[in-house]
Amino acid sequence: MKKALCALLALCASSAVFAATPWQKISHPIPGSAQSIGAFSNGCIVGAQALPLNDDAYQVMRTDQRRYFGHPDLVRFIQRLSGETHRLGMGTVLVGDMGMPAGGRFNGGHASHQTGLDVDIFLQLPKTRWSAAQLLKPQALDLVARDGKSVVPSLWKPEIGGLIKLAALDDEVTRIFVNPAIKQQLCLDAGPDRDWLRKVRPWFQHRAHMHVRLRCPADSLECEEQAPPPPGDGCGEELQSWFIPAKPGGQAPVKKAPPPPPPSCQALLDEHVL
Repeated sequence: MKKALCALLALCASSAVFAATPWQKISHPIPGSAQSIGAFSNGCIVGAQALPLNDDAYQVMRTDQRRYFGHPDLVRFIQRLSGETHRLGMGTVLVGDMGMPAGGRFNGGHASHQTGLDVDIFLQLPKTRWSAAQLLKPQALDLVARDGKSVVPSLWKPEIGGLIKLAALDDEVTRIFVNPAIKQQLCLDAGPDRDWLRKVRPWFQHRAHMHVRLRCPADSLECEEQAPPPPGDGCGEELQSWFIPAKPGGQAPVKKAPPPPPPSCQALLDEHVL
């Protein structure tokens, strides 16, 4: 009886953590010209497009979650990047989360991906197509060693660095988030051509995928752009600070409630959900 009660409480807690957000109730894009609204971590999108699910150069994972929508600029970026990797014989791009049909907050795993301008891409390039079962439950390849300070040499391939560099060289890309150990390996491998490294930002997790972010479209007047990354390649003191152990007894950050959506996004919710 006690075990059953504990299991029930755990299930309830899990359900609460991953409870659906109002944005998940919107099953189709909001009609209209494409507009990214608000901030990357607090916004929405009108006129989103679905990434075509069938393409020779890429495959879309976890399609059952319906997170393959984004601004047309994001769709075109994925097609450009995967088309180039395919042309170079590097392998097939594996596309993870983009955004939901109207953007907005997911029910777990992401704070961003809300304005249709973010996409997660696995840091592996299979030479053969994955099966439908593999795509629904993909196995991420953890590239970071246990100590968190380096990549696993046997798993790190030159084409992975090439994939990240191709994405960073795209004019529409403003940031690429990867694990600090992956950024450090890119710094070691880059050689004299280093300008693109400025866009590659170290961040927590991101051990098996890169998170690519595009700039606000010029005609999305309510889109809130981030400040540019700091000057330089980001391979010096800034990067090394990520490898300094936390001081014992440090206070854990307080988890804050998400802010209210921008007025235009709230109006969408009021019209289509509430």
